[in-house]
Amino acid sequence: MQRNRAQESRAAIERLYITMRHLFTRGTYKPMGVSGESLVNALRILSPEIYGTVNDPEKVELDGLLYVMERLPKGIEQCRYVRLISREGYETSHLEAIVPPKRRRNCYRLDEHVMYVEMTRGRSDIYDILTHLTFLYIESNKIYNNSTDPKGNISINWRMLEEIVEKEQAGKKFDKEAASAYLSHLIGRTYEETVRAVDKFEKSSNSNSLYSIVYNLGKLAMEEIRDDKDREISFSATLRERIGHHVYGERWAKKIKQKLDDLKLLERPIHIISANLHSVLNTIYAPQVQNLKSFEDIEKVASSIAVGEKGNPAKKIHDYASKHGFVDIPDDSGTNIGAQIIDTAKLEKDFLIPGVNLPSEKENRPVFLVMDYAFGEQAYECMDELLKPYKKDKKEIPLNIISVSIMGKAGILYGGKGDLMIPDAHVFEGTADNYPFHNELKKSDFEGFGLGVYAGSMVTVLGTSLQNKDILKYFMESSWNAIGLEMEGAHYQKAIQSASKIRKSIRSNVKVLYAYYASDNPLETGSTLASGALGMEGVRPTYLITYKILEKLMK
Repeated sequence: MQRNRAQESRAAIERLYITMRHLFTRGTYKPMGVSGESLVNALRILSPEIYGTVNDPEKVELDGLLYVMERLPKGIEQCRYVRLISREGYETSHLEAIVPPKRRRNCYRLDEHVMYVEMTRGRSDIYDILTHLTFLYIESNKIYNNSTDPKGNISINWRMLEEIVEKEQAGKKFDKEAASAYLSHLIGRTYEETVRAVDKFEKSSNSNSLYSIVYNLGKLAMEEIRDDKDREISFSATLRERIGHHVYGERWAKKIKQKLDDLKLLERPIHIISANLHSVLNTIYAPQVQNLKSFEDIEKVASSIAVGEKGNPAKKIHDYASKHGFVDIPDDSGTNIGAQIIDTAKLEKDFLIPGVNLPSEKENRPVFLVMDYAFGEQAYECMDELLKPYKKDKKEIPLNIISVSIMGKAGILYGGKGDLMIPDAHVFEGTADNYPFHNELKKSDFEGFGLGVYAGSMVTVLGTSLQNKDILKYFMESSWNAIGLEMEGAHYQKAIQSASKIRKSIRSNVKVLYAYYASDNPLETGSTLASGALGMEGVRPTYLITYKILEKLMK
C-alpha cells in the first residue's frame, strides 16, 4: 500500500528524533557528514512550513532564516564549531553572555570559530536548536552552489559580496543597491525579494546583516567542501549527564516554595497560573489603581502599556502592586522561567477584578502563583517539581493547591491569529498518549468578544518548527478532531494527573483551566510563526483569557 504524505511526514519526524537522541548520546557529529545526513534527509522529506523553500535547490528561505537567526546566538553563522553545554560556570567567566531575544538562553563566543550554547530547558530545547542548525547547514550549501559555476569556479557575485562584507565590517560606505543585486544571485531570489529581506534583517535586534549572514554561511560551506575544514556540533559531558534529571526544575521550584514559606503563604489557597508575566499583574492591579469597571477598561490600559503610550500607567501599577501583595521571583535556576506571587489578602479593595468579590476573611483569600511560559518537555519538569510537597526540617508540607491554569500560545488549524482554542484533551504527537480532562473554561465563556473561539482536542507536538500541512490536515480532518497544536499541554497534564491522581501530593479534585490564543495558522501561507509576532493583535486574547481565568476561579 502506498503511503500518503502525512504518514511519510510522521515517519520523518520519528526518524529525526531517533537520530537526534543517538547523536546526543554519541556526543559529537558532523552535520554535513554521514552522521548528519540522516537529519538532513528527514528534514527535507518533512519540509516543514516554517522552513518554506528548504527543498528548493537554489532559493534560500528568507523568512525562515530570519526566524532561526532571532532564536540562535548572534554570530553563530561565523562559527565552525557549535557546542551545546549545560550551565557549567561560564557565567562567572570574563566571556560576555549572548542572549537571543526570542529564545532566552546564555551563549558564549569563545573565539572566531567556537560558539557555546547553554541548554537548560530539557530535550525539547536541544531538538529545537538541532533542527534550526540543520536548516542553516542546508541553506549554506545552497549559497555555496549558487556562488560557483558548473566547473567549480568562484563567481564574480561571491567576490563582490566578500568586498561588501569587508567594507561593512570596517564601517565603510557601500552601494546597497549594487550589494543587493550581487546578493540576489547568491540566494536565488529576485532583486525585489532581496531588498525586502535586507530591510527585515536590518530591523532585527539580534541578527547580523543579511550580507554578512549569507557570506559567512557560504564561506563555511566552501571551506568544508574545498578545504576539508569540517563543521561540527558537540554536546558536553555535563549536559549529557544532567538531561532528564530535573536539575533546573528542582532548583526553580525550591526557590518558589521557600518564598511562599517566608511569606507564610503555604497554607493559603494557592492557584497556579502559567501565563506571561504582565497580564495577571495588570488585570488584578490596574482596577485597584484606577477606577476600572469592565474588561474593556482593562484592555484599554493594557493596550496603552503595550504600545508604550506617553504617560501609560505601567510604572504606577507596578509600584502599587509591590506594596500590595505582589512579589517578583526572578529566575536564577537556569530554567528561564520567571515567577510571581500575588497575595490578594493585601489588596486594598475587596474585589479581585470588577464584579468579582474576594472572600471577606483574609485568611481565605487566594494566593496566585504566576509562572512564565515553559518550553516543551520543560513544562513537565517544572510543574512536576512545583506540585511536590515542600521539604523543610525533614518534614514534607503539601501545598494547598486549588487550581492549575494554563494560558498558552498555539498554532490554530481553524481561524487565524488572535483567535482562541479551548481544549478538552491533549494528544501527544508520535505516540498513543492522550490526556482527556475536564476544562473549567468553556467555549461559551469567550463568545461575544469579537474573536473566533474553537473547542476540541489539541495536539502537543514535539516541535512547532517540524510541522507541515500534511500532518496538520491529518490531525484536523481525522477523528482526532484537533483544533490546534502547541508544545506544553500534554506535559503539564501529565504532571497534574500524576500529582493529583497517583502521588496524591495535591487534592484529587484540583481545578484545571486551559485556554490558548493563536500565534499563527500553519495551514495558511504567510501565517506561520516565521511571519512575525502577534503584536497588538495579541492584547485582547491574552487579557481576555486572563480575565476569564480569574473570573472562573472565584466562582
